[in-house]
Amino acid sequence: MIATAESCTGGMVAAAITDTAGSSAIFDRGFVTYTNAAKMQMLEVSDKTLAVYGAVSEQVADEMARGAIAHSDAQIAVSITGIAGPGGSEHKPEGRVCFGIATSDNCKTETMEFGALGRDNVRLAARNHALALLLATINSH
Repeated sequence: MIATAESCTGGMVAAAITDTAGSSAIFDRGFVTYTNAAKMQMLEVSDKTLAVYGAVSEQVADEMARGAIAHSDAQIAVSITGIAGPGGSEHKPEGRVCFGIATSDNCKTETMEFGALGRDNVRLAARNHALALLLATINSH
């Protein structure tokens, strides 16, 4: 079973999975945690982690993915937190998206720099990358 923990994609990964008939056999639930408060309340992301690293960080992506596993019946969870734009900053530019992919015993994180593609394209790129991470994880088990 799969769970998703999404911020900047707002549920796009869950929607892509559930667009397929029969997806209830593999999809448990999705968490859309757009605010820091939602990340803390629903996924147990630490306020200290958010304060030290910021919402767009591999550390938060890790805690989001682990939280999705802990608060679901899933064996695999993917998390996404990023800056879809417009905007960003010198330290966290538009198009930076952090991902976590967790199983019950492990979590890997990575950051992709999609660039200033525009909000819609960054979100689509993040959705597609998350789906690819899920497929790779499923195929490796």
